[in-house]
Amino acid sequence: MSYVTEQILESLREARVRKGFSQRELSARSGVPQSHISKIESGGVDLRMSSLIALARVLDLELLVAPKKSVPAIKSIIRSSKGSIDEGETMSPAYQLGEDDDD
Repeated sequence: MSYVTEQILESLREARVRKGFSQRELSARSGVPQSHISKIESGGVDLRMSSLIALARVLDLELLVAPKKSVPAIKSIIRSSKGSIDEGETMSPAYQLGEDDDD
């Protein structure tokens, strides 16, 4: 499993836990079977875009596709606004992915 995939899966799991959802509750809210959520979180299956979108919506995460050249500027904006994020609000997986990257 790639580092990027691991970061996305960890971001989803952390967001679920912060929301206080069990896998079963997330399943009921998203329509993604609980057994599939378990496999996604453990890296046992490839995460399909449709499942990622469904889970992100329920977890109040925003998916972002941006040109690679724009990523440093986006990271900078996110970092500068990080202090203004309300307690309990989660950062998007896109931020989590790029947090340690220097590309």
